[in-house]
Amino acid sequence: MIQLSVVIITFNEERNIARCINSVKDIADDIVVVDSFSTDQTKTICKQPGVRFIEHAFESHIEQKNWAISQALYPHILSLDADEAIDEILKNELQRVKANWQFDGYEMNRLTNYCGKFIYHSGWYPDRKLRLWDSRKGRWGGTNPHDRYEFISPTSSCGYLKGNILHYSFYTTDEHDKQAAKFASIAASAMYQQGKKASGMSIFLSPIARFFSSYILQLGFLDGKAGFRIAWVSARYTYQKYTQLMQLQKKAI
Repeated sequence: MIQLSVVIITFNEERNIARCINSVKDIADDIVVVDSFSTDQTKTICKQPGVRFIEHAFESHIEQKNWAISQALYPHILSLDADEAIDEILKNELQRVKANWQFDGYEMNRLTNYCGKFIYHSGWYPDRKLRLWDSRKGRWGGTNPHDRYEFISPTSSCGYLKGNILHYSFYTTDEHDKQAAKFASIAASAMYQQGKKASGMSIFLSPIARFFSSYILQLGFLDGKAGFRIAWVSARYTYQKYTQLMQLQKKAI
């Protein structure tokens, strides 16, 4: 049987971190929380048996998660965000995999709770994520703030686990608005550094396409009022991202 490290990064997660830790403590052989100097009760909550709490300055989502991996005791890692937890079906699957590890990594579905409602459409589910892997086979990559784990070899094998990561994303719509604005700024900066360009056409058409995709093509209307709001915020995020990218382009002229 393999030994499993659960790695979590945090910053001011006092309302979420206990739920996250409690969901994995029965299957984890090592729980490491890498915190970027929280000012709330996160540190106090994490001071419990089986949890190693390490403080490390935050640079970006990708860099922080890669550094956190290096602190794990074991190479086989389950990576969770502080606002996530695993359900009982996934917990049982993880126990099974620990006893019979067959792939380089494993994907699983993520089910998001939005202001008290689980969202099954709107492009938010099944939201399959690669979160369980042999850390010797890859590293975190992607474009901030949208990180993803990437295998080094294109021939790496990947399995699938039943159950869900439960993602408690936003407790209020105001939180959603603020995060979308923050992520739009981060994404615009990352796109600019990659040499990507924004045009008047992309600023106009991309938000419309994003709303149509979320609300119509991805059946967001079946999620009721929450589905409409998710589509609206997604469209506004897209508009803000491309607008800020164009502003960065103009400053460079």
